[in-house]
Amino acid sequence: MQQVTVVGPNDVQLVETREPKPGPRDVVVKVAACGICGSDLGYIAMGGMPVSSGGPLALGHEISGVIHAVGEAVEGLKVGQRVAVNAEGAGNHIGGGGPSGGFAPYLLVRNASEDACLHPLPESLPLHQGALVEPLGVGMHAVHRSELRPADKVVVFGAGPIGLASIVCLRYRGATDIVAVDLSDTRLAIAERLGARVVCNPASAETWEVIREAHGRESVHGMPAVGTDVYVETTGAPQVVRDVFGNAKLGTRLVVVAVYKQEISLPFLDVMAKELTIRGSIALGHEFAEVIEMLASGEVDVSPMVTHELGFERFMEALETARQTDRAGKVLVTFPS
Repeated sequence: MQQVTVVGPNDVQLVETREPKPGPRDVVVKVAACGICGSDLGYIAMGGMPVSSGGPLALGHEISGVIHAVGEAVEGLKVGQRVAVNAEGAGNHIGGGGPSGGFAPYLLVRNASEDACLHPLPESLPLHQGALVEPLGVGMHAVHRSELRPADKVVVFGAGPIGLASIVCLRYRGATDIVAVDLSDTRLAIAERLGARVVCNPASAETWEVIREAHGRESVHGMPAVGTDVYVETTGAPQVVRDVFGNAKLGTRLVVVAVYKQEISLPFLDVMAKELTIRGSIALGHEFAEVIEMLASGEVDVSPMVTHELGFERFMEALETARQTDRAGKVLVTFPS
């Protein structure tokens, strides 16, 4: 079979490899869909990352599929079962430094009965939506870290896949007053469909004036502030955090989901003076069951997140599409059933 592999900086190839066979405690999943994540684009740009077994990086960690083969010592899982894959479960690090990746027709999941590696998907859920469980889990974790209250006014900076996932989960958890900020009108339109009440493109409107109009004006120690309770930051743009510090009201909570590759300077006096709460958020699969319950509930429609579905034979085209952030939401790579 072919496996998408990072062999050097900006050098990704489909490499011939053997179809996996399960050991006694392993499961082989026939992949149905795998999403392209922003971290995948980062791995490609830097030429991969250290791999536990040595060699190049096998790519892909947002995975759904059907169990194809089960090792003799595996309990609670069976052939034909529809599943979402927790890529970090049992130390597999699928698509992130382990020996396996989800951009391949078949995927080996080691020690599959441990650490909730595989989560059953209900029959009512379209199988390709199982590939959204992982990014939605990132969004759900950010919502948990925010200590959201339904009446909170929320701003989500960035309407890429993680920002959109955050909006879905914010709405599911009761937030209705959400502002989405992004430089892509296409992504902002998706954010509106997913439940953002107000959207703002900084290229055509003054961001903080839009937020003030949406969430109201307040003051802190005689200085102007805005009425936003929670900010979810997914862009990685240093100025966003500086602006949040400058405009925050007393008791504002900031959740940082973005990857910041360089140190940034911040007016840290504001943390004390405004009683700011700043939390990082990195999801490691703990929200899978909750996200599947959300999807199965019928209370949310996540279909607008997926802007492109391309077959595995068109992987390179899918990759180029995912890089076009002005027009792409979540890009899924699909495999024949």
